[in-house]
Amino acid sequence: MKYKLCASLLALLGLSGAVQAEPGDERILAAREAATRGDSQRLVAMAASTSDHVLEPYVQYWPLSARIARISEPAPAEAISDFLRRNAGTWLAEKLRQEWVKRLAYEKRWGAFEAEYGLLMQPDQEAQCWAAQSGGSYAADAGRALEGVWLTMMDTPAACDAPLQALVSSGRLGSEDVWQRFRRLVEAKRFNPARDAASWLPENQSPSPASLTVALENPARFLASANARNPNGRGGREVVLAAIARLARSNVRDAVVHWRGLESSAYRDEERAYVWGQLAWMAALAQMPEASAWFAQAQGTLMTDEQRAWRVRVALRAGNWAGVRQGIEAMPAAQQELPDWSYWLGRALQAQGKSAEARMAFLRAADQPHFYGILSTEALGRQYIWPKAAAPVTQTEIVRVQNAPETRRVLALYRLDLRTEALREWAWGLRSVDDRTLLAAAEVARRNGLYDRAINAAERTRNEHDFALRYLAPYYDVFAREAQAQALDLPWVFGLVRQESRFLSIARSGVGAQGLMQVMPATGKWIAKRQGWGDYHSGWLTAIDTNVQVGSAYLRHVLDTLANHPVLASAAYNAGPGRARRWRDSKPLEGAIYTETIPFTETRDYVKKVMANAEMYATLLERRPVSLTTRLGKVPANTTELALAPDEP
Repeated sequence: MKYKLCASLLALLGLSGAVQAEPGDERILAAREAATRGDSQRLVAMAASTSDHVLEPYVQYWPLSARIARISEPAPAEAISDFLRRNAGTWLAEKLRQEWVKRLAYEKRWGAFEAEYGLLMQPDQEAQCWAAQSGGSYAADAGRALEGVWLTMMDTPAACDAPLQALVSSGRLGSEDVWQRFRRLVEAKRFNPARDAASWLPENQSPSPASLTVALENPARFLASANARNPNGRGGREVVLAAIARLARSNVRDAVVHWRGLESSAYRDEERAYVWGQLAWMAALAQMPEASAWFAQAQGTLMTDEQRAWRVRVALRAGNWAGVRQGIEAMPAAQQELPDWSYWLGRALQAQGKSAEARMAFLRAADQPHFYGILSTEALGRQYIWPKAAAPVTQTEIVRVQNAPETRRVLALYRLDLRTEALREWAWGLRSVDDRTLLAAAEVARRNGLYDRAINAAERTRNEHDFALRYLAPYYDVFAREAQAQALDLPWVFGLVRQESRFLSIARSGVGAQGLMQVMPATGKWIAKRQGWGDYHSGWLTAIDTNVQVGSAYLRHVLDTLANHPVLASAAYNAGPGRARRWRDSKPLEGAIYTETIPFTETRDYVKKVMANAEMYATLLERRPVSLTTRLGKVPANTTELALAPDEP
């Protein structure tokens, strides 16, 4: 059978000559296009015949999935069972079974649901919520799992509403638990689930729906109202607290003014502490000096991990080592033991002259291949050394992974640019394998140019490691040439690109950044004009050589405008030069403190990883013992020479 392909599919199959199409590829792509368009008639017709293509199960899966989704029609139970039997153990079988158990639950066919649910290897949240209300043998465990995520599960499928409410109506969770969930949902801007939670309260506690709507949608207006000045019981007070928390996210100073005008003996101590905890958290993110004093007024409320972390960061930025220690020691044990806080506790103890205790704190994180593992090692007075390299993978191990059905599907999916499916197949195939298989998978991915997957697999080993695979350096000549041309530190460039794209040359971010160095089109055009490249066009960003040329030139520009400081430049590359400047202090800061107190979680983690990557690449490429502490250096104060940004896109 011949399939007429649209122009985009024909272009994809061409792949610019880089990858050769294989027989049957056009059939897979045609079926995928039909599935995307919702062309069920075409899907069924295509699935009526089969082929020996490695991706043939997808052609059979797509029409079955579509049939399950059409609630108005009977599902083909026999065909579904046959597919699950023939593809047992695969990601597609797991995916179809997830869809099937939800359909069975929707139809209240609990016996069939029970049988299929028990065969799921990784039931998702919605499936677990259906299990919790099934009344079967899995209901109790699923209910306990829901109870365990009561305060952290923000985005709840509709199937979770009934079992969550049942936890309250059965008495397993009380009104105070509901209020705590309500608060967390409001903080996360999950307003509809917050309203649902409020409706589960006893009638004499439940807030006015009208007042709650105004408080969530227009908090300033509500806080100026009579309902805010004269709250009615617990429900009325909680609506005021919600409005303050909402307003603080857009204007913390206005929220403080409103709260000081409303705070009275009508509020419990815990409620006042909750509000000050919200105000302190937002003030910390805005790097306001009042944050520390407001955190002091928040004692007695249940803080989130994020609030506790920012209490410590405020003390760090102020150089208040006693406050750093106090804040970390107030954390739950699991949070204290994270490498971040083990390191900073060690620093605080060291500053207080408690060397033995500091050493114990540093040892908890030392010798681990990440930002705080390296810093902790250096704090102990020694250089970070890579773990002993594992024995090289053998050809036998490589062939075994290369020939595995999962690997063959992954490579075929990448060949057809079905990246989402490829990523899921990859994760499923490696979900429970040993270190030798992970290393062999990393090598197979490297040989096939899937550098992001090679790094992914190599990073997951537990006892046997190959850091040359974790820190791949593809396109070395291109990066070395441009780093030399722009006087950039090559290990730092590699560290940044590893974080930006994992060396995936076709990478494209959700906001449009492209290529190895994830350059925005406007930035590419601007930097080309600045460099005087008259022949620049948008295609430069999709070609490896020119993408690195443009990205390196922009990186040089960022460094030049930010005191030649790699920490500032790394932050700027991710969040923009203006923000990187604003996040400085009126005094010089340690690079590590500046990094830890970046308000954006994504940028904070990004800078940590880029700088740790740079240290690892320096060891790999240049064999030179440059300490991460030295590399981080001091971030200059927020002075006038760095206060203004030049014209940038």
